[in-house]
Amino acid sequence: MRSATKLALCAAAGLYMAGPLAAQDAGATNDAADALYCAERKLGYWFYCVRPAPTPRETEPQPQASTSAAEELDAITGTLRELKAQAILRPTPDNVAAYIRFQREQLDRASLFSDVWQRALWQDPALDYTLERPVGALAKKQWQDTRAAERDVVMARLSERYGLFYFFAQTCGACEVMSPIVKAVASRWRITVRAISTDGGPSRHFPDYSVEKGQRPRMGLEPGITPAVVLWDSVGKRPIPIGYGVLSADELQDRIYLLTSKEAGHDY
Repeated sequence: MRSATKLALCAAAGLYMAGPLAAQDAGATNDAADALYCAERKLGYWFYCVRPAPTPRETEPQPQASTSAAEELDAITGTLRELKAQAILRPTPDNVAAYIRFQREQLDRASLFSDVWQRALWQDPALDYTLERPVGALAKKQWQDTRAAERDVVMARLSERYGLFYFFAQTCGACEVMSPIVKAVASRWRITVRAISTDGGPSRHFPDYSVEKGQRPRMGLEPGITPAVVLWDSVGKRPIPIGYGVLSADELQDRIYLLTSKEAGHDY
């Protein structure tokens, strides 16, 4: 019994030590066994002597990089420029015809975009800016009348808080045009005007003028530009420049209305 046990332990130890080597020779041993049982002894049909070929691993298809719409549009623009350059530098019938065909395709594409754009505006009032600022003759007339009525309400109360500084020069030809406009607007809405001569010369429209003594720099105005109209806020104690040069009466009133009653971005 002791001898049998000893032999078993030795055999186990031998197998343990030979494990790495056996793993290395596994392929060779299997090949030899196949040759012995299949080729020499011819064991027959029920033995699998031919090893099945390993199934090749299927490679996953690589996702193709998608082209963005912006890249596609850039490519179209590049092609159009190249065809145009070819037609100009080498004006053969083929080059010119190729440019015309491609250009026509892009014109058709633009026409389709324009048509769909217009249909989208018709069907979604939130997208139609002309509902806020009409362009049609009839709708525009109605919008202008409504806006003028709102402006007149503001202008009627303007003199309670605001006055006008009007800077002019005797030698200024534009001032001769602008002076009666300023006087008419101020008279209509009973706005006090303080006319200031920048060169000391008189004005036949504003006989009670005064000569400038540094008022413009203190108001932060551009020096030397006449005529200039400035609204003075008696409550906020601040100047509000209205504009330089010649303005029509309607434009002058419109600017005063916007600058005194509308915040930027609420009327454009």
